[in-house]
Amino acid sequence: MAAYKDKRVMKAIDPNYFVDIIRAEVDQLKILSETAKDSRAPVTLDQQSVGRLSRMDAMQQQSMEIATEERRQRRLIALGTALEQIAAGDYGYCLKCDDEIATGRLVVDPAVTLCIECA
Repeated sequence: MAAYKDKRVMKAIDPNYFVDIIRAEVDQLKILSETAKDSRAPVTLDQQSVGRLSRMDAMQQQSMEIATEERRQRRLIALGTALEQIAAGDYGYCLKCDDEIATGRLVVDPAVTLCIECA
C-alpha cells in the first residue's frame, strides 16, 4: 500500500480503500493494452491475402483500437494522479473550490478531481 500522509482527513472512507481500487483498474488497463497490441499494428496492404473490403474493415478496426488505447492511456494518467494525491494527503478534494468531493462520487470514479458543483 502507498504511504498515506494525513494532511487532511476524509470523512467516510479511508483513502487507502481507493488505492486498491485504483491499482486494480490500472492493472486491468495494462492487461487490456497488452492483449490488444496486435489490433493496433499496421494493416498489411497485400491484396493477394486480403481483399479490398477486408482491408478496409481491418483498417477501421485498427483505427478504433488506436482510439481506445489513447483513452486507456489518458485514464492511466488520471489514475496515477489520483494515487499521487492519496500519497500527498490531498485526495478527495476539489481542484477548483477545495471542498470535499462526495464519497459516492469518488466510489463511482476514483480519479475524479472536481466536486459535483464545480463539474
